[in-house]
Amino acid sequence: MTSSADEPSRTRGDLAWAIAVGGIGVVLFATLLLFTWYFAATLLLIFTGMLLGVALNALTNTLGRFVGLAHPIRLAIVCVVLALLLAGVVYLGGATIADQASALSKTIKSQLGNVKAFLDSHGIDTSFFDIGNAAPAASETPGTTPSHPSLPSAGALASSGGAIVSQTFKLLLGTISAVGNFFIVLFLGLAFAAQPSLYHDGLLFIAPAKMRVRTTIIIDRIGETLERWLIAQIIVMLAVGAVTWIGLAVIGIPGSFILGIQAGLLAFIPTVGAIIAGVVVVLASLASGWVATLSAFILFLGVHAMESYVLTPILQRQALDIPPATLFAFQILLGVVFGIWGLALALPLIAIAKVMIDHFKSDEAPQQFKSL
Repeated sequence: MTSSADEPSRTRGDLAWAIAVGGIGVVLFATLLLFTWYFAATLLLIFTGMLLGVALNALTNTLGRFVGLAHPIRLAIVCVVLALLLAGVVYLGGATIADQASALSKTIKSQLGNVKAFLDSHGIDTSFFDIGNAAPAASETPGTTPSHPSLPSAGALASSGGAIVSQTFKLLLGTISAVGNFFIVLFLGLAFAAQPSLYHDGLLFIAPAKMRVRTTIIIDRIGETLERWLIAQIIVMLAVGAVTWIGLAVIGIPGSFILGIQAGLLAFIPTVGAIIAGVVVVLASLASGWVATLSAFILFLGVHAMESYVLTPILQRQALDIPPATLFAFQILLGVVFGIWGLALALPLIAIAKVMIDHFKSDEAPQQFKSL
């Protein structure tokens, strides 16, 4: 009789405990989401450093297939080769890049104005573009010359000086922030690549003891997937940049070298990057005439087809298998929420999520976890 009387109270106690644990889990999950939202830029910066470390480690492991040197020596060789390549590009093409970038900027601004004028002439409202609308001063009337100049007041001088100082500080802080972010990513990448096993074991140490087998499988699969994808992506970026540069140079488009560089860099961002690169190439080629513009557009379609239907399926068929619509939707979502960082890192993030989902659905999961 006593045991049957204690059964309802025990059931109520178990239910209360389950509700309490569920409530704590919901609160912790909400806290994690809030933390991720407020510190998204920092977390994505750290993730970029991790990606750099994975890339350096992948290149180091690839070199290890040909030479039997220790990991630190192979990593040092990879870093020296990459630094020499970067220094060579800057030394040999630094002036060309600067000149072409300046000329390309002026050309694109001019062609944007021409596009606006063309749309305006056909009755299309382009006021939302706000391109090249230099309104006359309020004190001046178009078609008249200003009256004799007068010295600005002390208040106007102080206001102008304050604006100049403010803009200078903004430019200085922006430059410091960009340089700081670059060195943060570089340091994190080198640290991860120098001792990958240390951070691998550290993640396993954090995981609960009964989940370490599954955590090990997931971490290893994520690392292998990201390594294969990054190697393939580097090859795709180099191919896209080289073909775009050579093709535009043959067509005779000014700034072909810098256009090839931006096309190769934007190839890191699937779909959206190709569209942006194509728009820039077409705008830059408008100043060379319709024949050159049409040729550049055909070249862009050919490069995009080569990337999407030849290089990517061949190089990444074993790395990623993500439907294009799913990837594009995920890109748009992360781009709207986290800006350019989310847009650029959407593919590796969805690759990690896919590896985890595939593992939890796979029949290869350890049998002792099937009941969890």
